[in-house]
Amino acid sequence: MTKSIPKKLFQLLLVIIELSKVAEAQEVLKVASNIKQLKLGIEIDPKLALVELKSVVPNIRYDLKYATKENFTGIALYPRKTNTTYLRVDPAIALGHVAEELKSKGLGIHVWDAFRPYHVTVKFWELIKDERYVANPSKGSGHNRGIAIDLTLYNLTSGQQLDMPTGFDDFSEKAHHGFDALSETKKLNRELLKTIMEKNGFIIFPTEWWHYYWPHGEQYDVLDISFKRISRFKKVNQ
Repeated sequence: MTKSIPKKLFQLLLVIIELSKVAEAQEVLKVASNIKQLKLGIEIDPKLALVELKSVVPNIRYDLKYATKENFTGIALYPRKTNTTYLRVDPAIALGHVAEELKSKGLGIHVWDAFRPYHVTVKFWELIKDERYVANPSKGSGHNRGIAIDLTLYNLTSGQQLDMPTGFDDFSEKAHHGFDALSETKKLNRELLKTIMEKNGFIIFPTEWWHYYWPHGEQYDVLDISFKRISRFKKVNQ
């Protein structure tokens, strides 16, 4: 009769399997982990450049939750003084068009997150292995590719955020686009954001009303480069 695998050995095997999956994912996904790789990609296709969002949307507001403890992990996952965020060229230009239309309605864009280094997604997956809310590292995410954004709207005159179904990082059904047990104001505001984002080429994420991404993610490599290094690279290459 075959002996059962000891519990500690079994746990060790599971850890090894998970680590091998991440290593394999990085190879398959062509994870760019340094500026030279990013620069090479941009030289081949300039649209792979990362655009700092304030350069295309002057009245955009940053409230980068992962640089604080005000997120579902309860810890800061970005450097606390992070004050820049990025999208690739096409979604950045599209976001500028969104902002122009919103401005005519007296509204502005309030950003919680955009580009996210790959190693942060790995940490997310360790905490919540649920693809309805966090990306599987074996696939990478739109945030890792610089084509996804988490945002809401605010009133340009009062500075107040519009009333939406939930706050950020809410993993309840209330955050789903199909959830209807809401006030008319919340539904209308959610629909306003959805309509204008889709009009300009973005795609909704069904379980998070605040999350939108650019199509054709397969055209963009996953990046695991720090905000500091990206900022330095952009200053040198301005």
